[in-house]
Amino acid sequence: MSDEIHGLAQWTVRLNNAELPAMAVVVHDLLRLSQSQTASVKQLAEVLLRDASLTSKVLRVSNSVYCNPGREVVRTISRAVVVIGFDQVRMIGLSVSLLDGLLKDSPREQLQSLLARSFHGAMQARNLADYRSLPEKEEIFIATLLRNLGEMAFWSHGGKQADLLAEALAIPGVDRDKTVKRIVGASFDQLTFGLLKTWNMGEIGQLVKASHSASGPAARAVTLGASIADAARGGWAGEAMQALLDPVAEITGTSREEAMQQILASADEAVRVAGTCSNADLGAWIPRTDDLPLDLSELLQMDAVPAQSARSAVQEPLLQPNLEMLKLSVQNMALMIKSPINIDNTLTGVINGLHLGAGLERVMLAVLADNQTRFRARRVAGKGTQGWTQEFDLPCVGTQPHIFSYALQNNEVLWMGTPSAGGVQDLITPDITGWLGTGPFFIAPVMAGTKRIGILYGDMRLSGRSLTNAQFAAFKRLTELTGNCLQALSKRR
Repeated sequence: MSDEIHGLAQWTVRLNNAELPAMAVVVHDLLRLSQSQTASVKQLAEVLLRDASLTSKVLRVSNSVYCNPGREVVRTISRAVVVIGFDQVRMIGLSVSLLDGLLKDSPREQLQSLLARSFHGAMQARNLADYRSLPEKEEIFIATLLRNLGEMAFWSHGGKQADLLAEALAIPGVDRDKTVKRIVGASFDQLTFGLLKTWNMGEIGQLVKASHSASGPAARAVTLGASIADAARGGWAGEAMQALLDPVAEITGTSREEAMQQILASADEAVRVAGTCSNADLGAWIPRTDDLPLDLSELLQMDAVPAQSARSAVQEPLLQPNLEMLKLSVQNMALMIKSPINIDNTLTGVINGLHLGAGLERVMLAVLADNQTRFRARRVAGKGTQGWTQEFDLPCVGTQPHIFSYALQNNEVLWMGTPSAGGVQDLITPDITGWLGTGPFFIAPVMAGTKRIGILYGDMRLSGRSLTNAQFAAFKRLTELTGNCLQALSKRR
């Protein structure tokens, strides 16, 4: 064919004549902001506002229940930064730019599958970086997402040669690398490095290259994230995934079971974020986790057991977030601030919102009692919590400080078990673990104005699944609304 494109140079020219460089400019500028210590909301808005379509999609995602469970209306980029945070808005902009740039027109299955896997890997890598408190979280996310840029760009703009390659790769037993080299004239890795170089994304290109040898913490996070997404296609109980648990446990400083929980939580997050950032149903290409066993130790003991066998071990359905219930709880509590009814309605609203809405498996409101000397459970929800209302009794004053009194006295909402809460981890006393067990949890002070009322607590210890950013956002929002409702009730009296 006289018009056939062959070789690295020709394909680089072809793809740079497509619309991909426009996407690269936005990604480059957003990355530049992530590397600046003085980046402003105005600068972020200027980058996003260049493209009306990009702006509208960033605002759409910012208004989604995943990013904004309180459903505060967001109409401007600056408001989005206030509601969900500067870094979150920037990550949404990066994701939307990349997904839209590659998925334009009618994407073929090869592209959707690969992009979903790349997005899943990027979320895994970013969360690993967050767990290790690595400063290059944004770069790690983008490097993992772009690790297969050459192949994604080929499937997006390869035309008839993409059709030819798809047919050739469908032949059983074919040598994939040799077939790609024969039809494209270069490896996909070569094409990736070539595009990143021409797009002036030097640091990302260096990180992508380093990830192939896993040299350095950031490169290792990229490698592990991509490997997890690849392994997930073979099943969560497959050999490839089992082989990754020790490296993940090592990098996070956790057990194999906790590493698996972290991996599954990141997969769930990838499904939700991919669904909001793209018009294509990328989440459908990411392996689901909602039908796995409640006891992950069963999953870890399996050696290359097919995923279907793991599913058959399910004893009962896992509690899942109900976004409509969450939205209704937030709306009802907002109304009760304006028109207070009674304290029982307020407490029912927050407990149902956290348990049935946000999907927290165990929830407790512990209030100050006995002249504010003790915490006692006032309302609870979740399997095994009913005994708390009669038995939970924690002194709030005494010789040994603990996390309940600390959170209330310092008016802090905390996600215990994460690096950011490491400085107060020793405040989880034996008394608290005796009542509640061990593992991550949310804790927040309930304040009616300046008056200290008690503590809200939530965890996922029944199934051992990891807590999520979306649940933490809902937890903080409902805590705030609870305090406002109680303050409104006190004024009515």
